[in-house]
Amino acid sequence: MTVSRPPDLHPGTEIRLGDGCYTVSAVAGTTVELVDSSGGEFVAEQVVLFTDPGFAVVDAARAPIPSQQMLEGFAAEVVEQAMWWEQHLVEVLSGLPPQAGPGAMPRPEYDTATHTLRQRELAKVAELAAAGNPVPLRRLQRMRRNYQTEGLLGLVDGRTNGRRASRVDERVVEAARAAVAGETDRSTGTVSRLRRRVEKILADEHGLTPEQVAEAMPSQATFYRLAQRISAGKHTFGSARTRRSAAKSPAGPFGRRSALRPGEWMLIDSTPLNIAVVLDNGMTDRVELTWIIDQATRSVPAAVLLPSTKAADAALLLARCLTPEPMRPGWADALRMSRSVLPHRRLTGIDERLEHAAARPVIVPETIVTDHGKVFVSATFRNACRALGVNFQPTHEGSPWEKGTVESSFSSVDTLFAQYVAGYVGNSVERRGRDSQAEAVWSMLELQELLDEWLVAAWAVREHDGLRDPLMPGKALSPNEKYAVLVETAGYVPVPLSAEDYIELLPACWRAINTYGVKINHRTYDCAELTPYRRQHSGVNARKGLWEVHFDPHDVTRVWVRDHRDGGWIPAPWTHLRTGPAPFGEQAWDHARKTLARRGTDPAGEAEIAAAAAALLDTAEQGPVPGRPAKDKPTKKDKRVAGRTRAVTASPRPMPPPRTPPPADPDDEAEPLAKVIPMGIFDPFEEAKKRW
Repeated sequence: MTVSRPPDLHPGTEIRLGDGCYTVSAVAGTTVELVDSSGGEFVAEQVVLFTDPGFAVVDAARAPIPSQQMLEGFAAEVVEQAMWWEQHLVEVLSGLPPQAGPGAMPRPEYDTATHTLRQRELAKVAELAAAGNPVPLRRLQRMRRNYQTEGLLGLVDGRTNGRRASRVDERVVEAARAAVAGETDRSTGTVSRLRRRVEKILADEHGLTPEQVAEAMPSQATFYRLAQRISAGKHTFGSARTRRSAAKSPAGPFGRRSALRPGEWMLIDSTPLNIAVVLDNGMTDRVELTWIIDQATRSVPAAVLLPSTKAADAALLLARCLTPEPMRPGWADALRMSRSVLPHRRLTGIDERLEHAAARPVIVPETIVTDHGKVFVSATFRNACRALGVNFQPTHEGSPWEKGTVESSFSSVDTLFAQYVAGYVGNSVERRGRDSQAEAVWSMLELQELLDEWLVAAWAVREHDGLRDPLMPGKALSPNEKYAVLVETAGYVPVPLSAEDYIELLPACWRAINTYGVKINHRTYDCAELTPYRRQHSGVNARKGLWEVHFDPHDVTRVWVRDHRDGGWIPAPWTHLRTGPAPFGEQAWDHARKTLARRGTDPAGEAEIAAAAAALLDTAEQGPVPGRPAKDKPTKKDKRVAGRTRAVTASPRPMPPPRTPPPADPDDEAEPLAKVIPMGIFDPFEEAKKRW
């Protein structure tokens, strides 16, 4: 005779009672509330249920669905042993083995209607012992519970599935987690350095003595396994750049914003392009790519290359985004917008500028997302966004995933464009060739032409995996195809930029118009049209009568003075334009002025600054001269300054038509020039003799 524990009944348990099946809805004390299949309810005593011959728990034999994929990593004999256990346990729980066909009857000792679970377990223990496989009852019960909670995976030997509980001191595990977290911003080290750091944490933060630390620390092999388990996915002993990037990932799931029309959500960013170009001085250097990408269509309406991006370049990027890309000489006729999938005829009826444009869509930004780079959070770029009615939206600091589309697109430029260009240097030193910079043959302006053509000929027509329709995920669209689809529903409103609009996007300052003209950063600008306004009040009382002046930091050959009285702009050229290289960049001017200041020369001398800047460019172009001291060799900054100054030579910028000078007064008579009396040469030695 055996004694078996009564089954545990709880809400949701299905039981069989006589010829019907019921579900337990509630258990209160010794009574059980049951619900039949028709919804009828009745209450029964537990004693009555357990003593009824037709009582059985239906779901007692249920087990999780086995996952064969989770068993693929185990040895064949381990899986075979687990399946052997499953054959016997299923018969104990349900009365029939798994391979029993329809209509099969259970063996008498395993009939769930006449034998309790404990009786069936004892019968299975006796059966296995008679077959030469003695198994203790306690082990059989443990395997049965594992199978009911974990399925087939619960029958796998715990010593082979890697789920064995760790025997390492919990303080060591906690210190190892802290040490791994501290490796995020450090240079990559080895496990030995991490072990030393863990020992230091145990001594400093947990107050253990050296003897206690040695006793708590596991063996070297065990610590290696512990470090591998804790640092999984964190690249602690791998790439430092990847480790820092992984550390910035959010703890929760990534958010997703769906853009429904072109320009609704646009992202802008800069990155060094992995191509060495030939600067005008003959030196090679990498350039920086700044572009803007549309979230809805993945189109790139504007991209610029410069040695280093400044705020004015980012503002210029917005202007190019609103301007059609003209067809260039040498481009294939297939690159015309009229030959593309873009709705050229409908768009031309709205915007005549698209008549002879290339197949690059013109997108008006609504919201621009940027990081916290100085270029994009500057007042110049913010003013440009404000002038165009663009919503400026910076991301959270240290959150690159918030503009992941533009971040990932840079890698596409590297694999789809940069690696095929002469002078490709790779994205790291370990991927760089022996003398890759010697292969550079393209200048920066030529590379800009290649990039513009590639964006039209390759990027805009290439199928993009992020442009799949949810209803047709098997087909990926190209940026131009997606733009053509969305513009049919969202429409197109052109925002043409005139020359005056471009000037409005330039940075501004307030200056007085003196007798000599306008002075900005020790440079003097003057023209005849400023004559009526010299030493005059502008009428703007808030600025104390000063005049609004707009200037381009990358082309200081001229400035534009706003005419507060008659309206419009007055272009004023630089008075020393003939003495310096034209165009002359702001960066080169500042660099020359600082060089003279270090030498003790007056930085305010305009002629000296212009001459020094010209010498700087000449020196950077010539490169190191044999026999010249090393201290006079051009520095890397000198080369970049020269390259940046030359890069703006062919900058396509709309300029307003020149203003017609006022007619000369016919009553004014030309006065004859006075006779020029030359001065003698000063001789200090002769002057000294006169004193004696």
